[in-house]
Amino acid sequence: MSQTNTDDVRHVWRDLGIVTASAALTASTLAASHRGLWMYPQLFAGVALPGVSYGASDLLLPLAACLLLWWRRTQPVAVCLALIALCTVTPVIPAAAVALFTMAARCPVAVTRRVTAVALLPVLLYLATRWSFQAAQAAAAVTGAFLVASAVGWGLFVRALQERTRRAEEEAALRAEQARQREREAIAREMHDVLAHRLSLLSLHAGALEFHPNAPAEQVRRAAGVVRDSAGRALEDLRHVLGVLRTPLDPGAAERTEPPQPSLGDLGQLVEENRGAGMHIELETDLSEEDSLSDFTGRTVYRLIQEALTNARKPAPGQAVRLTLSGTPDDGLTLEATNRLSATPPAVAASGARQGLIGMSERVALAGGTFTHGRADDGYRVTAWLPWAA
Repeated sequence: MSQTNTDDVRHVWRDLGIVTASAALTASTLAASHRGLWMYPQLFAGVALPGVSYGASDLLLPLAACLLLWWRRTQPVAVCLALIALCTVTPVIPAAAVALFTMAARCPVAVTRRVTAVALLPVLLYLATRWSFQAAQAAAAVTGAFLVASAVGWGLFVRALQERTRRAEEEAALRAEQARQREREAIAREMHDVLAHRLSLLSLHAGALEFHPNAPAEQVRRAAGVVRDSAGRALEDLRHVLGVLRTPLDPGAAERTEPPQPSLGDLGQLVEENRGAGMHIELETDLSEEDSLSDFTGRTVYRLIQEALTNARKPAPGQAVRLTLSGTPDDGLTLEATNRLSATPPAVAASGARQGLIGMSERVALAGGTFTHGRADDGYRVTAWLPWAA
């Protein structure tokens, strides 16, 4: 049986229980009213004298009125008004209280106010048309007003709880969507840095093969190997990104799907890989207590240098790049990347201009540092300062 069918069966049994309980309570209040005990002012019915018997026909209208509760969820206002009108004739206040509760819990507040005013109107009319009160009559007015206020108040309380629950669910969904968006932005940064680096290496070697078809066999073999390796790693990175995007958002998803991230110790391999692609790179490091540097800061430095090398290949292929990395725990970490610009611009303009600089700026800001870039002498300089996070 499906979940929908199960819920429908549960609702049917619940409605049967409520109608049955209301009918039982209505029979009790009917018996009490024949002894002069009213729970709601009866404007159009007399009071039976004590000891006077009543037949089964007297129960027909009150018990039939309880059947209206079957439609209390689909027609809450109509059921409320009908039962309030019947309360002035016959004691069906238990059913009316259930209808008032359902109406207050499901209808807008403005509608609830109007229906509550209609429910209290017989009490006011009763007080206005009675100049002398017996104890039972006074109790009917007080009890009727109290039951109406209690039923409506409890319904409004339940409505407030439901709205609070709904708002909490909406806020939780919004927070989850924001977390998912932040995760996608982080993946986009990683994808840009990694794939741009891989594809730029691939493009560089493919271009060399294209413009030097008569190069020595060993050089062609080495370039083809780099192209194959870069393409394979790019595909692997793409598969990883798609795997992360398809993983449901939960606290352990990133740890389960994210491969080992590069650190500052992998910087030498990165430089050698780019030197193998024909870049002239000068690397100078002056770091004290390097082992105390946090993994996050080391990974940020690696990505910044990776993106700086990628950017250097676009406007000035074959030009020298100078990397300077220095810092102490007290002064922080400073990265400076300078590359000379070609005397003549490349034949084909690089696509995605300035996207790398934007990504580098975002990474530095995320780490709490500062980032500057611009022309310097006959080259282009990128400078980043990061706090020394242990």
